[in-house]
Amino acid sequence: MGRIIAGAAGGLALASVPGDATRPTTDRVKEALFSRLESYGVLSGARVLDLFAGSGALGVEAASRGARAVVLVEQAPKAVAVCQANAGTVNRALGRTAVSVRRGGVDGFLEAEAEAGRGWDIAFLDPPYPLSEDGLAATLGRLAPLLEPEAVVVVERSRRSPEPRWPAGLRRFAERKYGETTLWFAEPDTPEDQSQDQPQDQPGTAGS
Repeated sequence: MGRIIAGAAGGLALASVPGDATRPTTDRVKEALFSRLESYGVLSGARVLDLFAGSGALGVEAASRGARAVVLVEQAPKAVAVCQANAGTVNRALGRTAVSVRRGGVDGFLEAEAEAGRGWDIAFLDPPYPLSEDGLAATLGRLAPLLEPEAVVVVERSRRSPEPRWPAGLRRFAERKYGETTLWFAEPDTPEDQSQDQPQDQPGTAGS
């Protein structure tokens, strides 16, 4: 059973998805990830997408640490039930509805969101093993137009997986390996940014 590491709901136990259909994020990886996001200054008040959410552990951790609104997107029925339970746990601890759950495919959700335009500050993607490289690239392409200019995208993959193919509108700015897990960090890309030399391991100046 997992837990929320820090924030207003820190220490609360989280339900886990039974079986091996999902790949839980370890506490070590989660702590490193959120320490990095907090150093970027993007977490407080953020609107967050947790795509391929699994148990929703990343999304509810974001809510505990100050995100304004979090949407967990998951298709598998067992995982959806766990997301709903974990969202309820965190919402009760926070005293407000910070986390909501959408049952369905990620691509369908993103296509429906396209009508609303930009608005998301952070997006987590922990795609399932069966998703192809082409499928992941297509999902990232649907996500890119929905992001705020200074948003951060985090893709969690097995260390044995190749780097995602970043679509037009997204560029990678950092990579971190933790045991068998690799985290890829990306941000919105614009023609103006392509002409600038940006330091690695920090978000660039898109939209500034």
